Amino acid sequence: MNHPIVKIERLSHKYSTSWAIRDINMEIDHSGIVGLLGSNGAGKSTTMNILCGCLNQTEGNVYVGGIDMRKNPEDAKRLIGFLPQNAPLYMDLTVDEYLVYCANLRKMAKHDIRPAVEDAKERCGIAHFSTRLIRNLSGGYRQRVGIAQAIIHRPQLVVLDEPTNGLDPNQIIEVRALIKEIAADRVVIFSSHILSEVQLLCKEIKMIDNGRIVFADTMDAFNNYLEPHSVLMYMDNPPAEEEFLRTPGVTKADFLTEKQIRLYFNGDHEITERIIATSVAQGWRLREISLDKSSLDEIFAQLSSHNGRTK
Repeated sequence: MNHPIVKIERLSHKYSTSWAIRDINMEIDHSGIVGLLGSNGAGKSTTMNILCGCLNQTEGNVYVGGIDMRKNPEDAKRLIGFLPQNAPLYMDLTVDEYLVYCANLRKMAKHDIRPAVEDAKERCGIAHFSTRLIRNLSGGYRQRVGIAQAIIHRPQLVVLDEPTNGLDPNQIIEVRALIKEIAADRVVIFSSHILSEVQLLCKEIKMIDNGRIVFADTMDAFNNYLEPHSVLMYMDNPPAEEEFLRTPGVTKADFLTEKQIRLYFNGDHEITERIIATSVAQGWRLREISLDKSSLDEIFAQLSSHNGRTK
């Protein structure tokens, strides 16, 4: 019988008197990148720490490859590679020394360790730093070493907690490419509080807010569900608000400055084309127009409102 790689049932955890997460359910049965998106403090790290066996849950069950994490933690952990938010690096070891140490922690067979270390270094682009002390690496390369320790034992599941945090733009692009490569033949759970990161990397998304899953579907479904409902414009000769409201689909006009206006609309896909055409016809002299992107807080508010209506 084939078990899902990850199965989480009614997972809840309490710190002191407050619940960090409540009734989390999740099932993943295919390779690829699954995004866990949430604001800071939403419950992402708690969920991942329990999934990886670093924390015992208050309630609920976690299965990895069909193995109960609570009953058989050692067997379950053999299937997992984990990079926490702060990579567990030993700064006074060389890259080779550290990776050999991590392989031994994973109880790998002695004859498998050296080939595994070489393979992990090659995949993560750090082979040329084998003898360098980790403290002498840049932030981006330290993160690569952290990812290398997570994949050294060739796990079925790799869990990465905010792996691009603190990296510069070039390093972020490199780490994204590395994560995509790793996910080709295994499950990667990628957590972030940055919506654009998840949109760029993931085909599936789980959104967590105040300790609960508020959305779980494909990224395509997410993008179709949450569309922009306002446009930001700059006009040299804008009309009065009433003129904007005569445009079909427009529901409200806010003048941010004399020439900068935010128009709210009802989700009509052709609204920008209609505004441009009207501007040309009426001589409004439109200079710029762009669809507004919802902030993460606004998205969570929409999702929470939607879930409240559909319960």
